[in-house]
Amino acid sequence: MRIYPIPEVVLGVESTAHTFSLGVVENGRVVGQVGKSYNPPPGRGIHPREAADHHAKYAPALFRQLLAEYRLSPRDFDAVAYSAGPGLGPALRVGAVFARALAIKLGIPLVPVHHGIAHIEITRYVTQFCDPLVVLISGGHTAVVSFSDGRYRIFGETLDVAIGNALDTFAREVGLGFPGVPAVEKCAERATSTVEFPMPIVGQDLSFAGLVSHAVQLARGGTPLPVVCKSLVETSYYMLAEVVERALAYTGKKELAVAGGVARSNRLKTVLSAVGREHGADVKFVTDEYAGDNGAMIALTGYYAYGRHATTPGESFVRQKWRLDEVEVDWFHRLCHTPR
Repeated sequence: MRIYPIPEVVLGVESTAHTFSLGVVENGRVVGQVGKSYNPPPGRGIHPREAADHHAKYAPALFRQLLAEYRLSPRDFDAVAYSAGPGLGPALRVGAVFARALAIKLGIPLVPVHHGIAHIEITRYVTQFCDPLVVLISGGHTAVVSFSDGRYRIFGETLDVAIGNALDTFAREVGLGFPGVPAVEKCAERATSTVEFPMPIVGQDLSFAGLVSHAVQLARGGTPLPVVCKSLVETSYYMLAEVVERALAYTGKKELAVAGGVARSNRLKTVLSAVGREHGADVKFVTDEYAGDNGAMIALTGYYAYGRHATTPGESFVRQKWRLDEVEVDWFHRLCHTPR
């Protein structure tokens, strides 16, 4: 593959699920971002085609907004990075086509970015951690990972649905609305007790689908909804905490970084901070601004990956299923010595 020179300004395009976002990075520093999210009708989850239609509708206006807010010209960009997966196929394709069209028009390279790795890199950026144990938790991801031998390696992960998706699904089933995580946590605050839940931890891996089914059955069977919410939240977070604790003990890491949209959770912050203190690890969470899906994290990771990962303007792909441990992270160590 051709090795391109390091760019100065990279545009990032994010479109994996319900959010279409554009971000800009200049010389390794985040300049800013704009975005708009698709909100499904009450009682429904995200429909891939409806999300894609939303993204296609708002993409041109968001690009104009980005240029105006940050006083940019299209000719200022040296490369376009886009989220190539994992994610919803139709939504991913909108972002890929938008990025490819810009790259062809401007005659600049494209950089495909793994969405999960982008969450990790924006978290390393804001926490200033060099080589942390990473907890990646979002609507589509639940994994405990660490860098080793050229890639992010997975210590433990969900075997079915991600923790964010699980809580969203439960919230939808019991009428708490979308997004589900804050709604379920808010409901849980009204409870003064919990009921017993299973804790399906398989080796170092986790399973959340059964928890959702159990919680829905309890709620429909007459258990007070706040009690069910509190029990579901506490069980889910303590399952994750157990795997994180094992990973800290095994790896000996003294930095714990928490990435992804669910990192906004105050309750989870309390739980994981306690785990860090127990093992003498410094715990930091991605800031709320960059916790959810955003174009800045795609632009930043595209900037890092640019040299060997860039392609010609007409070449793009999407992968609905793409494991983060399949991606060569050849920029990892140089970031520990790069001022930001």
